[in-house]
Amino acid sequence: MKKNQKQTVALVHGAMIAAVYAAATYLSATFGVAYGNIQFRLSEALTVLSVFTPAAVPGLTVGCILGNLSSPMGIWDILFGSAATLLAAITARMLRKVTFRGLPLLSVLMPVIFNALIVGAEITFLLIEGEPTAAIFAISALEVGAGELVVCLAGGIPLFYAVKKSKIFERNTL
Repeated sequence: MKKNQKQTVALVHGAMIAAVYAAATYLSATFGVAYGNIQFRLSEALTVLSVFTPAAVPGLTVGCILGNLSSPMGIWDILFGSAATLLAAITARMLRKVTFRGLPLLSVLMPVIFNALIVGAEITFLLIEGEPTAAIFAISALEVGAGELVVCLAGGIPLFYAVKKSKIFERNTL
């Protein structure tokens, strides 16, 4: 395949990932679980796609920006929530070859860590009444991290095995 064809395929993969991420975030929002202390964003299962293709890094980031357009935290969630997704996608991509029984477990955990810390801090400073404290941050981070962990394990791991079996990103075609 020619270089420009590979670039086009990567662009399309990234755009598809962004669209699915945004749509899954809005679907989660219809159930009231996309924003706030306890989140179960279906879209976060897609973060495992960073293991398969570098196109997932910008795709997930753009998808998160689009998904956060309706966040009650406004521009702060667009900036910081999307930064958490970007950092998680980059580190997941970097750690993709570190596996436990064939599963890139560290890659799967990166969104949990970054969202717990960054979104936990965002919630502590923007949504909690009164003076922010370490205890309030710890609770917010644990709440965000717990929801993220559930989605990344329950959705991300099956998605990992399905994509691995399909070899969709190995074919370099659509």
